Amino acid sequence: MKQCKLQDWLPTTKKELELRGWDYLDVILFSGDAYVDHPSFGAAVIGRILEAEGLRVAIVPQPNWRDDLRDFTKLGRPRFFFGISPGVMDSMINHYTANKRLRSDDAYTPDRRPGMRPDYPSIIYTQALKRLFPDVPVVLGGIEASLRRLTHYDYWEDRLRPSILADSGADLLIYGMGEKPVKELVARLKGGTPFREIKDIPQTAYLTPANEIPGGITTADISLFSHEECLADKLKQAKNFKHIEEESNKYEAARILQETGNRTVVVNPPYPPLNSEELDASFDLPYTRMPHPKYKGKTIPAYEMIKFSVNIHRGCFGGCAFCTISAHQGKFITSRSKESILKEVKAITELPGFKGYLSDLGGPSANMYRMRGKDESICRKCKKPSCIAPAICKNLHADHAPMLELYREVDRLPGIKKSFIGSGVRYDLLLNRYPDESLNQAAREYTEELITRHVSGRLKVAPEHTSDTVLRLMRKPPFSQFEQFKRIFDKINRDNGLNQQLIPYFISSHPGCTEADMAELAAITKRLHFQLEQVQDFTPTPMTVASEMYYTGYNPYTLEKVFTARTKEQKLAQRQFFFWYLPEYRQQLIRALQRIKRNDLAEKLFGPKRGK
Repeated sequence: MKQCKLQDWLPTTKKELELRGWDYLDVILFSGDAYVDHPSFGAAVIGRILEAEGLRVAIVPQPNWRDDLRDFTKLGRPRFFFGISPGVMDSMINHYTANKRLRSDDAYTPDRRPGMRPDYPSIIYTQALKRLFPDVPVVLGGIEASLRRLTHYDYWEDRLRPSILADSGADLLIYGMGEKPVKELVARLKGGTPFREIKDIPQTAYLTPANEIPGGITTADISLFSHEECLADKLKQAKNFKHIEEESNKYEAARILQETGNRTVVVNPPYPPLNSEELDASFDLPYTRMPHPKYKGKTIPAYEMIKFSVNIHRGCFGGCAFCTISAHQGKFITSRSKESILKEVKAITELPGFKGYLSDLGGPSANMYRMRGKDESICRKCKKPSCIAPAICKNLHADHAPMLELYREVDRLPGIKKSFIGSGVRYDLLLNRYPDESLNQAAREYTEELITRHVSGRLKVAPEHTSDTVLRLMRKPPFSQFEQFKRIFDKINRDNGLNQQLIPYFISSHPGCTEADMAELAAITKRLHFQLEQVQDFTPTPMTVASEMYYTGYNPYTLEKVFTARTKEQKLAQRQFFFWYLPEYRQQLIRALQRIKRNDLAEKLFGPKRGK
């Protein structure tokens, strides 16, 4: 293992600039997370991209926004711009539970210390920088910017908020994965173009006076209902969302415009997905793969969880209604080359503390590596948010063979004892019967090898619910497919003398879910001998169709009304059914089942006598 020195990390202090002999910076990044120099942490990725473009870049992790703002001034004024990466997680999910209770720790902060970032750091950091350096441009990036680029529902304040550009005062927003737009921005600035004139970079958004929209409003643009119209009419917000999601999932999207006050948010269409060579280039940058030395002796839990894992692809075509991955990474899969992945695995084997076990060889979904459309021209015209819901697209080439080959090559590397798959597995891709028998054979082989060689005692899957009505709204497969997969999982375990667990994830209070649906879930999972532990109450996050249903009461695609549990009492009434097996819940569940006239389920859960 090469011994790292302080200069191997991007600088974070004046002293570190001096060690490099730098007397100025081109870009200063502010991060809501601790600085971990690893390709899973956005600030590190953008920092290394900028460095590779020849820029002098520094990172200020978790600046203090409560004092005299010295953390915002300590590195001075950059030549080009300030960049803000608020964190790997949305700050509000990081800070609060589904019941809006403040969390007591932060996995992205040394020793889990809470309170090291504000709510909405994109807004707070930008406002601080604009007070101190009003003439220096501020660029927003990361998941908080992506999900809040247009009018969005904020669950924690229970209101519609305008684009984060309006609330923050930032000059430019980069949405999605930022490699291409940030490189183009830098190229323009290095070429002498003033920042204020840069309005046409794909995958960026900005605010402009309504009469100064570049090129004017054309028939090719999509003009959404204004922020003010959405405030007055929830149906208009629902109609807006359909356009936003469809354009986020198209190869060739339209420009989106939305008036907010007396200005217009302009969202330029995204770049096409990166190709494998471009994605490799991002992962192959000279990361140390470790936290900055300033954190010596402290533990950063989010890093500990991923330090011996490898991300093999980007994007997810599942399109789950409650998930933000496709809104941020897109639905099209970009896979790394086998050579790039093997190079990273070799680097991991040299890390301190590595004992031969890879914790995950996966991605946003475990088994989508190298999957793509058979006919790309069909994909280019498609605007569906999911390639597998309500049914698997006939144009999808869902071949598991490349993953099998990759797993086997990784396991042959010196220093690797075992590679585990920690990412969630899409069993619908494994169970589907394809016209090409070679795909069916590869899926069977993958299932066998996954269960016998790559499970660390427990395999995570996410059926999310048992009600097919709710599952359709979730864009998830019927529960019968989970039952089929469980039978296969159990048989493979028996045949191989294994004693492994299948761990299903479930959600309560999702739009469309009723108390009766949750009671049925309890009875069905009891029949399958599950005592659920991986469960959560639905948390509405911006830029998901489930959140739009929760706020507006409408399905944006059909404009039909959708019931949603919204009050604390309604949500707790649903959540309690997860825990039917705990004695302290028994009497209140029996009363609840009597109230909704489902004594039959009380008997299934508690027996004929106790169910009365």
